[in-house]
Amino acid sequence: MHLKEIAQFLDGELVGDPDIIITGVAKIEEARKGELTFLANPKYFKYLETTNASAVLVSKDSPPVTLPHIKLPDPYIGFLNILNKFYPAEKPKFNGIHTSAVLATDVKLAENVTIGPLVYIGDKTEIGRNTIIYPGCIILQKVKIGDDCILYPNVTIRDGCKVGDRVIIHNGTVIGSDGFGFAPHGDGYVKIPQMGIVEIEDDVEIGANCTIDRATMGATMIKRGCKIDNLVQIAHNVVVDENTVIAAQSGISGSTKVGKKVTIAGQVGIVGHIKIGDGAILAAKSGVSKDVPANEVWFGYPAHPIMRQKKIEACVHNLPEMVKKIHTLEKMILNLEEKIKELSHKND
Repeated sequence: MHLKEIAQFLDGELVGDPDIIITGVAKIEEARKGELTFLANPKYFKYLETTNASAVLVSKDSPPVTLPHIKLPDPYIGFLNILNKFYPAEKPKFNGIHTSAVLATDVKLAENVTIGPLVYIGDKTEIGRNTIIYPGCIILQKVKIGDDCILYPNVTIRDGCKVGDRVIIHNGTVIGSDGFGFAPHGDGYVKIPQMGIVEIEDDVEIGANCTIDRATMGATMIKRGCKIDNLVQIAHNVVVDENTVIAAQSGISGSTKVGKKVTIAGQVGIVGHIKIGDGAILAAKSGVSKDVPANEVWFGYPAHPIMRQKKIEACVHNLPEMVKKIHTLEKMILNLEEKIKELSHKND
């Protein structure tokens, strides 16, 4: 594409030669001649002097740039848009319904559904328009999947679960596995029936090898716009509200309510039956054992408000010196006590 075409596509302000030909996109420190890059983080400004890129996307309030450039409100989003333009997602190599797929007789398929090899779809399942189901997926009975979804290889969706429109589920994820419910009885346990479902709303993306458990009763809910990383466990009856993001290896225990636009960083563990307020941020490796108010940042194990936790950690780092001081003070106190005893004896 010519640079002027890219500027028009992104609705940006072009500064420089409009006829430069752009053949690809790259990071600023790795870009070569003919490639477009972007500059969104000030710490990367140093690469402007050495980059081989032919043009750069910058913010509207960017410092002066000598390279040909396009000014945008958000150069990073612009870069993502042009990245998708240059490298559109590959479509599957199969069309329609593969001959090795097994479908129950009462499955309802909307128009333009693609079903790959070795897929199983159970009774009374409904699949919406333009949805793509990759090889090896298992979809059991009475499942509803919306329009424009993508299920990558080996996804399992169990009985009765609901998936909205434009949902992407990556390889190996299981939706609707039994919740972890057992009642102590005698020397063992009695399994608590898990009679509910999982409901996933529109525009959710779920990473690889995640597990989202069905509710004991009712529904485990993943609401509109949530983004879930790989290797995340969400237990029964959890509700994750709109546009929350959850990073890899995090786990949420049963019946916890997570608010809107919450950020859960990697390896966070959350106990059951608590509430995480809207806009809260849980920093990496935190262990959350009680309610978190809206818009607060918590960190640590157990987690506390981040400034309190930083003070705690500062104290922990200083423990060796503090112990030495305590020992010194103890010796001083002992010496003082002995001197006081000596003085009292003399006075007697």
